[in-house]
Amino acid sequence: MISTTDIFTISSQKQFEKVALKTFRFQYENNLVYQEFCKYLKTDVQKVKSLEQIPFLPIQFFKSHTILSNTDPIETTFTSSGTTGTITSKHLVTDVSIYEESYQKAFSEFYGNIEDYVVLALLPSYLERDGSSLIHMVEDLIQLTNQPESGFYLHNHDELIKKLIDLDKSGQNVILIGVTYALLDLIEKQTFQLQNTIIMETGGMKGKRKEMIREELHQILCTGFGVTAIHSEYGMTELLSQAYSLGEGVFECPAWMQILVRETEDALTYVATGKTGGINVIDLANINSCSFIATQDLGKKNPNNSFEVLGRFDNSDIRGCNLMVL
Repeated sequence: MISTTDIFTISSQKQFEKVALKTFRFQYENNLVYQEFCKYLKTDVQKVKSLEQIPFLPIQFFKSHTILSNTDPIETTFTSSGTTGTITSKHLVTDVSIYEESYQKAFSEFYGNIEDYVVLALLPSYLERDGSSLIHMVEDLIQLTNQPESGFYLHNHDELIKKLIDLDKSGQNVILIGVTYALLDLIEKQTFQLQNTIIMETGGMKGKRKEMIREELHQILCTGFGVTAIHSEYGMTELLSQAYSLGEGVFECPAWMQILVRETEDALTYVATGKTGGINVIDLANINSCSFIATQDLGKKNPNNSFEVLGRFDNSDIRGCNLMVL
């Protein structure tokens, strides 16, 4: 069995690979859907000695199958947003404390002490439905700030505008995390010159506006908020970890998460660094579901292991990830 200590104390590539291979064997033994998938690919478990040899489960399986690696009771179920009539993904979570440890550690790795910030959230699409893993995370981060000013906003834009201006002017560090279309709505109402505020966008347009390429979107947001960079969060219902971009759309993973980029025509082959392909995610926090997921996102990996998200295979089913279409 892999412990959370194994996962959250990884400090080298060698250690990551060791825990990942151990996780692969554990999930092959205990996750019947994943085992079936590996058998379909004729995977010889004994011969899997590297990350590239591990089979990655297509993310669509979270819509059609129960993806579990243990028999513990389900503590919570995270669901994806979907247009009416579409089948949504379900991530059954048997230990929500692992998710909480994952995002709390990742936040402090990228941003430092949560208590140094006021966190404001503008996430209407997520707030208006049940089962959002993003809302679970942001709600907890808001509590952890211990700042009475932290909180959610829905359609009360005037109140949020005043709060942002007042807090920024007072020198308070602020993170405004918002779904993309709602951030655009806000700056159409008011432009800002923010000195002490981080703008973090998460998710796409949710059908509310036309999709834009990232450069154009970030330029509009930078101008509207008066900031030099737009931060982004890359997460999804099927993952219990997030990657963060501190600007320019370049994402970095916490130590227990990595991506590989596969050929678009051959899912079992990987492309060279800097080439575009399909994003495969290793999320070791997914110990109780599946840690090896082939997403529908297109991206490229940089030499320093950071990565960029460039679009997706299929625009007909936009889900709650950070997605920019090509």
